[in-house]
Amino acid sequence: MANDNVVVRFSDVTFEYEHGKVLLDAVSFSVRAGSRITLMGQNGAGKSTIFKMITGELEPSEGSVFLSPRDATVAIARQVMPKEMLDLTIRDYFATAFQHEEYKLDKLINDVFAIVHLSLPLDQTVRALSGGQQARLLLAHALIQNPDVLLLDEPTNNLDQYGIDHLTGFLMTYEKTVVVISHDADFLNAFSDGVLYLDVHTKKVEQYTGDYNDVVEEIKARIERENLQNARMQRQIEEKRAQAEVFAHKGGKLRGVAKRMRGLAEEAEENLVDVRKEDKTIRAFVIPAQDYDIHFHGRIAEIRSVTIVKNHRAVEKDTAVVVRKGQHLLVAGPNGIGKSTLLKKLVLNQSDHITIPAEVRVGYYQQDFGNLNGEQTAYAALREVMGDENDEAKLRTTAAGFLLTNHLLGSTIESLSEGQKGLLSFCRLVLMKPGLLILDEPTNHINFRHLPILAKALDQYQGAMIMVSHIPDFVANIRIDEVLDLAA
Repeated sequence: MANDNVVVRFSDVTFEYEHGKVLLDAVSFSVRAGSRITLMGQNGAGKSTIFKMITGELEPSEGSVFLSPRDATVAIARQVMPKEMLDLTIRDYFATAFQHEEYKLDKLINDVFAIVHLSLPLDQTVRALSGGQQARLLLAHALIQNPDVLLLDEPTNNLDQYGIDHLTGFLMTYEKTVVVISHDADFLNAFSDGVLYLDVHTKKVEQYTGDYNDVVEEIKARIERENLQNARMQRQIEEKRAQAEVFAHKGGKLRGVAKRMRGLAEEAEENLVDVRKEDKTIRAFVIPAQDYDIHFHGRIAEIRSVTIVKNHRAVEKDTAVVVRKGQHLLVAGPNGIGKSTLLKKLVLNQSDHITIPAEVRVGYYQQDFGNLNGEQTAYAALREVMGDENDEAKLRTTAAGFLLTNHLLGSTIESLSEGQKGLLSFCRLVLMKPGLLILDEPTNHINFRHLPILAKALDQYQGAMIMVSHIPDFVANIRIDEVLDLAA
């Protein structure tokens, strides 16, 4: 339950990520102790930047960020496991949460594992874990610090429904301050009591009371009121200008009246309400399918055996799955059973139990974007998948449909937000024209406004598709012809 004490305050905070490129403009807001706040905004608006300012990782260009008390502790569960942590054991990873050696570390880890519903050998490396297990590990790393302010950056990414329900229940009873970035409306509605909305257009933060649904309705009603007010003002402006023209042509003393009319019109223009712009959504798109050669009879992928994980041990399981042209396969199962491992084997096509004809062009959406070169520009990442096709206009037009501006195209991939990396990945698939789509949690990091458009494009894809997704509402809008349940 929130109290009257403010634990985080931003006062006129401006942040430039490079000279002249303002991300936040004189942002002011406060977070009360014990509150559960949602931080919303379009991909790339600066939400993660706000988190980095709260942790002290970034400093404002202007203004101040205050914690009260000054020694208030902050911990963050990030979206993606840092690369430098991947080769640590789980025990060594948790040791990084403390400034000094913690002698009861194993007990603390096991206690926090009970909260996030995780059971793993502590000498296992982080790299060996699935995306869902790493997501739980990131959360546990923040919780083990028992912070005054808990920051969660897309905590439901890679979690199955059981994991999401478990996290929701924990947050509903959490007594300290929580600030969450998420695009999962149902998850947010279950526990949040306030919203900070970062407007990508004005670069300001708007503060609301209530859950996500309350805020959406409030913003919608406000926009309608402002549009009506502007429509009335615009009619008055046009009337005054028309009257000014009539009086001006009559000459004499009426020219003075015309001047006053023009002045009133200009004054009315200044009073037009600056209507808050809605987040942009990506344009509807089609992923073109590769023109297949006919000599392999449309057998795009064949899976004769899969490796699943049971009680932390790898077990082989026979299957007889054939994915043909136009078929969509959903791979299901709980976190950690081996879904992402199977998809990686398919992409590499190096297993004796998997066959993909060499002629098939494979398009891969990797959940952590590990298949993207962070040092490469977004433009180069798109250009490389077009092969010999040298159509500059097509590249830039397609990119614009995914909200990838010329500035973003010239930026390195590592400088993009996670959401922008997701849109870049889909843009690559469009330009690639794959014969087989392999999608590992394609909704991760993506703004909820884009999801219906993505689902429609995948539903209509005419090539073969193999997908993993823990979002039932998303999957429900996509044609699925067969399900491979690794837990069955």
